[in-house]
Amino acid sequence: MSVQRFSLDALKKVRQYIQTTLSLAAIERRTQTWATLAATEDWPEPELLVDLSEVFTFGGLSVEERSKASGNNTWFISPINPGAALLKLPSLRLKTDMRLVSFLYRLAEDGVGVTFAIPERSSTTAHLEKAIQMSNGLKHPPKPKEALPHVMEAVEGDRSPVSFVVASLLYREFQEFGALGQYSRWQHHHLIEAIPVQARCDWQVEQPIKDLAAKARILANGQAAVEFFSYRTGKATVIYRHFDHYPPDRYCPTSANKAIAIIRPS
Repeated sequence: MSVQRFSLDALKKVRQYIQTTLSLAAIERRTQTWATLAATEDWPEPELLVDLSEVFTFGGLSVEERSKASGNNTWFISPINPGAALLKLPSLRLKTDMRLVSFLYRLAEDGVGVTFAIPERSSTTAHLEKAIQMSNGLKHPPKPKEALPHVMEAVEGDRSPVSFVVASLLYREFQEFGALGQYSRWQHHHLIEAIPVQARCDWQVEQPIKDLAAKARILANGQAAVEFFSYRTGKATVIYRHFDHYPPDRYCPTSANKAIAIIRPS
């Protein structure tokens, strides 16, 4: 089948929506403030992950729960429901009876997160707390017993080219969710569709790539491929090619993120 191209503006809008929906900044500022205040109200312990999210949005938590939600050097349940990102995304949806859950770990200014797809029946805080009890520090995060092998197992869609491009962006945001400081990766990447005209590139591939527009292709057997590009600044500005291959029956990509060029200072 033919290749479908997507504008940079469209990709940026999708990414911005996902990042805004999954933003932890406001909640973490609030929990840091709560940690210094005496308890003024008693709230019942939430039973479902969605209840936990609503408590952070509309009310307060007990002193013990506030401590868990803002604590350092320990895993805790994310107050943000990652599945909320799918509510308005085009061509994708959360599967019936499935939920997405995340755990966060904070270490001073740094942090990490892990996100899992689990059956709805296992999304109670009691089940999730059991997973935390089995964790052991930063390198051994909690993992619910019922977690599916791939976080995108919980996602389904209309199998259109748009759905695969959106899935590629969503998957990377799920991987990055909760990352702070030295553990941040994807948030330092900026989407592009062309290399600046005056830029001088040291290409790391055999042939320079001239067409950097985002593309999706669906094959006759139902498999799909997505390609798009970004740059990351640091000691050097590096151009990356992101390529995802999708099987015919799922939105679980095999991903490759490869540095293809280094932009030399002008």
